[in-house]
Amino acid sequence: MTSSNASVKIALITGANKGIGKEIARGLGRKGYTVLVGSRDEKKGEVVVSEFKKEDIQAYAVPLEVTDEASILSAAKWVESKFGKLDVLVNNAGIVTDNTKPSEADLSLVKKAYDTNVFAPIRLIQVFLPLLKKSEAGRIVNVSSGLGSLTHASDPNSPYYAVNILGYCTSKTALNAVTVHFAKELRGTSIKINSACPGHCSTDLNGHSGPRTPEQGAISPVRLATLSADGPSGKFFNEDGPIEW
Repeated sequence: MTSSNASVKIALITGANKGIGKEIARGLGRKGYTVLVGSRDEKKGEVVVSEFKKEDIQAYAVPLEVTDEASILSAAKWVESKFGKLDVLVNNAGIVTDNTKPSEADLSLVKKAYDTNVFAPIRLIQVFLPLLKKSEAGRIVNVSSGLGSLTHASDPNSPYYAVNILGYCTSKTALNAVTVHFAKELRGTSIKINSACPGHCSTDLNGHSGPRTPEQGAISPVRLATLSADGPSGKFFNEDGPIEW
């Protein structure tokens, strides 16, 4: 381990070169965490790191393609050799691949959404769990969406009801289930895992159509990443509190 200060908390955020992921990284950096900017494009990650360092945020760019096994393993090996542990994993990277009614959805695009939004977080948790177990208080945050709530999806009075994107919406429902099942396995340990809804933010994901800013979207994920020992695990939150599954 080459880190000079074992007490410094290390946080890895996927898809952190822009949007909500970047603001989650910035928020944790402002709280004193060393942030690892996960990005498919290392150069874009380096640009963010340079920006953060001007704000006195300790940061490193980590090349990370979340759907590529070799990339995940390489990132984990680097984190282990550099820091020997991981305190926070934020599974933020996500994509929208389809925007048609379910009966006309292209199954290959639905599968592509699941690869990034569901299977990648599962594999990242599996690979980084040994390093999270070396933390005194490991935290895992899965960035989900209110669109993944079955309660809201089935309620005509819900603002989420009108959005019926098969790949994206159901992949976030599945991600919430992933949160629940890992929480059951990790019950009794110091590791906590929760799902966060950032709200409808203006990002590349939605063509910058959201009314909320990425900074606002980062509020709930940052809060869940920094939970105290008596905080919840296996739950679903936005910045106002719990959300119905």
